[in-house]
Amino acid sequence: MLPLFDAKWATLAGGYRVPYDPSAALSKLEQGQDVWSELWNELHHQGDVGEASYAAVPQLVRIAAAATQRSWNFYALVSVIEVERHRKSNPPVPVWLADEYFAAMRGMQSLALSDLPLQDDALTVQSILAALALCRRQAKLGALLSSLDQSELDELVDEQLAWDELYEPDGRP
Repeated sequence: MLPLFDAKWATLAGGYRVPYDPSAALSKLEQGQDVWSELWNELHHQGDVGEASYAAVPQLVRIAAAATQRSWNFYALVSVIEVERHRKSNPPVPVWLADEYFAAMRGMQSLALSDLPLQDDALTVQSILAALALCRRQAKLGALLSSLDQSELDELVDEQLAWDELYEPDGRP
């Protein structure tokens, strides 16, 4: 895992395909500060991710593992990076990082499995399910789950399953 104090961070490209050093934001996140907006904005952009995005994943998993609670942001951001890793226009995970990156994905799976039974928030549950699909190499399912908002999910199940016509609304006892 690339240490947060390593000078190599400054040479890695983020989602805008320009150098972005997320180490300061990751350090703040580790201290409990809310830096999710910066990480979301800089580690991916319109489907683009870079080496900084990949290098941030092991750190995000390490930080999340030490936390008492995990935000939906953790699962969703790592999922977006993993989905976009498959995009043909994005670079592959660098050889020097591959082992740590894929170990981090396995670590996220363990966290997701322990968090899922404790969650009721729809966005958190959906983010965890997307992460689990991706961790199990179900890229298309993970991409679908991570990309839909609630209104898109409602529209999809109504179109494909005639939900409103055939099923009771959510929350039926």
